[in-house]
Amino acid sequence: MKVYALVGKSGTGKSYQAMSLCKDKDIESIIDDGLFIYNNDSITGISAKRQPTKVGAIKTALFNTDEHKARVIKKIKEINPQSILVIGTSDTMVQKIVDRLELPRIEETVYIEEITTENERETAVKQRKGQGKHVVPVPTFQLKRQFSGYFVDPLRIFRGWGTKADFSEKSVVRPTYSYMGDFIISDKVISDIVEKVGSETKGVSDIMRVMTDKRQSGLRITVLTSMHVDSHAAAAAVSLQKKAAEMIEKMTAFNIKNINIEIRGLK
Repeated sequence: MKVYALVGKSGTGKSYQAMSLCKDKDIESIIDDGLFIYNNDSITGISAKRQPTKVGAIKTALFNTDEHKARVIKKIKEINPQSILVIGTSDTMVQKIVDRLELPRIEETVYIEEITTENERETAVKQRKGQGKHVVPVPTFQLKRQFSGYFVDPLRIFRGWGTKADFSEKSVVRPTYSYMGDFIISDKVISDIVEKVGSETKGVSDIMRVMTDKRQSGLRITVLTSMHVDSHAAAAAVSLQKKAAEMIEKMTAFNIKNINIEIRGLK
């Protein structure tokens, strides 16, 4: 296994540039902020960007817990990639990660200044400091469970890494520990979205109550509803379930674990 390192100060665009570097050097896998990524798939690990504090994020990025470390080591050995890119903010940091994950010695180190312009780095820093935006070099759908409610948007870059597809997707998130502060989406917002979808769904007479259970992995929602007596109640419930899930995910960035529709009456 050939080990590469990508080194640069925090917020200078390392994760954003990682995909391009992997394509240019034919690197199969990435270690970035606690995650093991192989051919654009998040295989295992814990994202440092989901930790509640910066200290916790640093510990996660360094695979500080034995359970986290062991899980990633096991997967790397199972897949046995021919090459791997370790991303860090300093030579010392990437060496610590290599040591913790029991990887071979680093054969080549690339510094962010070698592959980006000063203007590109300044832009990246402004987005980090001004908007709290961080890039994770994997598709959005793979991170929704860890980042439910914290997504900004996905980025699709048409480059063709590996044989998976003709584009790679990166996700832009605002970490839990972002100094921009936390944000809360109230249960009333979820209820209003479901009621609006219900009013536009054929066969639905009334949304009686919406109950939400927010967890780190996503939302669990129960909807109590009544249907029109002359409607196909089961089909209407399935339609409401699907449309409500799509709209809530679109408007709030929450990952929907499940939506249960309970039909309480016919009108």
